[in-house]
Amino acid sequence: MAIVDKRLAPKIFRHSIMIIGILLVFFPIYISFVASTHPLRALTGSRIIPLLPGGLFFENYGAALLQGAKTTIGSSTVSALRMLQNSLIMAVGITVGKIVFSLLGAFALVYFKFPGKSFFFWLIFITLMLPVEVRILPTYKVVSDLNLLNSYAGLILPAIVSATATFLFRQFFMSVPDELAEAAKLDGAGPLTFFRLVLIPVTQTAIAAMIVIQFIYGWNQYLWPLLITTEPQFQTILIGIRRMLAVGDAQAEWHIIMATTIIAMTPPVAIIIAMQKQFVAGMTEMDK
Repeated sequence: MAIVDKRLAPKIFRHSIMIIGILLVFFPIYISFVASTHPLRALTGSRIIPLLPGGLFFENYGAALLQGAKTTIGSSTVSALRMLQNSLIMAVGITVGKIVFSLLGAFALVYFKFPGKSFFFWLIFITLMLPVEVRILPTYKVVSDLNLLNSYAGLILPAIVSATATFLFRQFFMSVPDELAEAAKLDGAGPLTFFRLVLIPVTQTAIAAMIVIQFIYGWNQYLWPLLITTEPQFQTILIGIRRMLAVGDAQAEWHIIMATTIIAMTPPVAIIIAMQKQFVAGMTEMDK
């Protein structure tokens, strides 16, 4: 019994710490959900925040999706559905662009011999050390000169190259046995055929992991969309939530804001839940 108790006590302690951590993280999300199901007067007319869901779930979420907050100052009202569409287009565009260009870049760095290959690899790697703030103004100037402000192309194109994904795919390709490339060459397969029919299938788990990472990265973009989107029809959902709070002396529609916040969390959570097994498998294989 003493041995069992000694083994059980650390396990109970670890699980208790884990449960407390989960509750601390989940509690603000729960409060946001509860607030999104109550009328505005229930949130502003009392100092005590309701702790149980109200009965206006469909009304509040319908208003958020189709109308948006009516007290926004400085811009027209934009529905959460429109902002959700903009965020999805940006996140999917960034994800697809980063993965395609990173795969091609890693393929060239591993399987092709050309002068300065190591130099170009380290040049790509060094860009990881440059903070976003260093390159934000030159990027804005280029996008502005190309007349890409307030456009989906302006939101997506500056972010479709990823040094991190290129580096991870390069490391994964280096772990692929050379016999596969030699066998493909003997069968008469060209470089692109080998890339498409051999490398892509064996890299599926790594690609799935990068899809999750890059989608969340694209979805959470705030500074860049804030700079280049001045027209309401192109604002993303994160920018929209921030502008819903800019009401001056008026009363913010907290029930609509909280409903929009819960809606904004839904796509990243859905991606993680749907691809969690592939994500874990891909990250494990890339670490080998």
